[in-house]
Amino acid sequence: MDRRKFSLAVSSSFLALSGADALASPFRCPRDRKGSPNEKSPAELITPETQKAIDRGLGYLAGRQIKNGRNRGAFGNSSYAAGVATASLGGLAFMASGCAPGQGKYGRNIDACIDFVLSQVSESGYISRTDNAVHENMYGHGFGMLFLSQAYGMTRKAEIGDKLRKAVRLTCTTQNPAGGWRYQPSPTDADLSITVCQIMGLRGARDTGIDVPDDVRKKCIDYVLKSQNKDGSFRYTMQGGHTTFAMTAAGVTSLYSAGIYDGEPVVKALEWLQNSGRNGGHYFYSQYYATQAMWHAGGEHWNKWYPALRDELVSKQDAEGGWSRESEAGPEYGAAMACIVLQIPLNYLPVFSA
Repeated sequence: MDRRKFSLAVSSSFLALSGADALASPFRCPRDRKGSPNEKSPAELITPETQKAIDRGLGYLAGRQIKNGRNRGAFGNSSYAAGVATASLGGLAFMASGCAPGQGKYGRNIDACIDFVLSQVSESGYISRTDNAVHENMYGHGFGMLFLSQAYGMTRKAEIGDKLRKAVRLTCTTQNPAGGWRYQPSPTDADLSITVCQIMGLRGARDTGIDVPDDVRKKCIDYVLKSQNKDGSFRYTMQGGHTTFAMTAAGVTSLYSAGIYDGEPVVKALEWLQNSGRNGGHYFYSQYYATQAMWHAGGEHWNKWYPALRDELVSKQDAEGGWSRESEAGPEYGAAMACIVLQIPLNYLPVFSA
């Protein structure tokens, strides 16, 4: 079976493996992603130059992954590269190419990412470096939960499921009264940037059949909607704070992940993003969420968005195969994010599907 056929089989079997419970998921209101009749196909979007950039990016990531020792599976021994966020995003980037745990060109790399992230899950369920060698927070926990959800959906391995359930429980019990999350696993303050990471992780876990209370979802939606401005943009916190491209991309993706695909909040946010010209800080974090938003929107939104960003990323790739100049959190993080974004049209990861 060739890579594409294998990957499609993995993606299509994801929910079947999860059981009937997943089909009723409040975080996954099922909807066929058909786009519009004139929406460009993956073959049109992923040009030979794009595929070359993807292959170089994945090769760069594989070469940076630690092969032996206590940090095996991470992408470095210090800073962001050594944390669970980068390991999780790296694993997602390999999966987005059509590989699965133990299967395909990067199957072993995915396995190593899984082993590393699992080793950092504490008894409480918090996914964070257990040795305190790297400063981590709920960003890493959210990305870790998202990655483990995809790995569990593809493998049904008991160890992954057990630790993912603990992580989900921690997220649900640390949601603050307004419906969001902040840097630490404590139900006190909240911001939209951290909250979207938890929403996507919960949606991925719920897709596999893991219980996520509907009340948690309802509070998520309430928090996100109350963080939106009248012009469609989103604020950093519900109470106020700066409005940015990154927060607006995160906001609309949060709504999609919670099963809200239509309505004025979505329409106005998409218009705001389109008119912004992709400007703003936190380059890869912004493009990661904005690309998902446009992918869910489909049609002309997607036709315009992806080619422009694709060409920008291809032109910015450095000689080593990474995107070091643009990355706000280290070269490995940047390479993982770029590869995920460039491979979105392949639609291999269920959590990124509409």
